[in-house]
Amino acid sequence: MLLTNKQVSQFKIVLFILALLPFIRLVSFVFLDKLGANPVEFITRNTGDWTLYFLCMTLAVTPLRKLLHMPWLIRCRRMLGVYTFFYAFLHFMTFLWFDHFFDVAEMWKDVIKRPFITVGFIAFVLLIPLAVTSTNGMIKRLGGKRWQWLHKLIYLIAPLGVLHYFWMKAGKHDFSQPVLFGLIVAALLMIRIWWRWSGRDSVLVTGA
Repeated sequence: MLLTNKQVSQFKIVLFILALLPFIRLVSFVFLDKLGANPVEFITRNTGDWTLYFLCMTLAVTPLRKLLHMPWLIRCRRMLGVYTFFYAFLHFMTFLWFDHFFDVAEMWKDVIKRPFITVGFIAFVLLIPLAVTSTNGMIKRLGGKRWQWLHKLIYLIAPLGVLHYFWMKAGKHDFSQPVLFGLIVAALLMIRIWWRWSGRDSVLVTGA
């Protein structure tokens, strides 16, 4: 399926708006006092969930564009990656602001003391260079190969994000969603391994 440049641009505009809707909904819930009995937990859960959703969507771009013969999808990947960081940033700021009121020392104690927070924090830190280097200017500055190698961090970030979610849910003995996310991420990574093992490296687009 091929689209013209104009159609791809229109699709990207629609995608941009749709990707922003969860944030708009969250903000509206704040003003409408619809965050429930525990607003901090609601915001934390909501931003964390959407981080994983967009992380999975970002990883899904390369398999989908090859399997569905839609090469233009690659032009949407960067936007999905930036939205992954956007919701991860909101998730982290909820933790830093509402849980610790910007007390960095107390935050560090929590990060070191609680493994699921440690893993989540590492995943967030690894996302930062990917977000910073998401512009065309940074790609040119780093060079294509170095940029691609840097963005392979997504293959580490995704499992760390799932592990963070799994350990967080383990305290409530709720494993259904973490297992689902784990299966999705595993499938998206395994298809890349299979392509590489079968000699189809050319179909891989690093960092997706």
